[in-house]
Amino acid sequence: MTTTYAALLRGINVGGSRKVPMADLRALMEDLGHDGVRSYLQSGQAVFSAGHGDEESLAAELTDAIEQRFGFAVDVIVRDHAYLRAVADDCPFPAAELEAKQLHVTYFSAPVGEDRFAEIDRAAYLPEDFRLGDRALYLYAPNGLGRSKLAEHLSKPRLNKGVIATSRNWNTVVKLVEMTGE
Repeated sequence: MTTTYAALLRGINVGGSRKVPMADLRALMEDLGHDGVRSYLQSGQAVFSAGHGDEESLAAELTDAIEQRFGFAVDVIVRDHAYLRAVADDCPFPAAELEAKQLHVTYFSAPVGEDRFAEIDRAAYLPEDFRLGDRALYLYAPNGLGRSKLAEHLSKPRLNKGVIATSRNWNTVVKLVEMTGE
């Protein structure tokens, strides 16, 4: 039995560094024995089917293979369709009423609790806001991520210590649900 997954690569193809061409990534994943490999955009999303492993072992396998092939480490999170669908369905913000640039999801490699973010004075950032979900953080940034002071604060290394964190805009969240559900 095979399961369809999305691999989320953190911090590649940004500003001309850590280049991972999507055609090369697809070929690498096929070499690992994955089927139906497709990529989405250049920012590090690939959908694939696997008949072996689980999310953590598949992420570790891909992380190792990328480092061997490209010569640098890339953090990878792998999630199955059911998880991605649940993240989209459980969005605490009115996604259908917002522009995609206003809503983002940060996927975490492990569960995170509210205590991790206790130092943040949420009222100081309004109307920006965030909510936690299952290994995910939903960020509402009405002026977009690039202008978000809350997003800047949330990305501080001390808040993400011990976990891999990678963010996607709402269009990508929805597209990965679609692609893994096909």
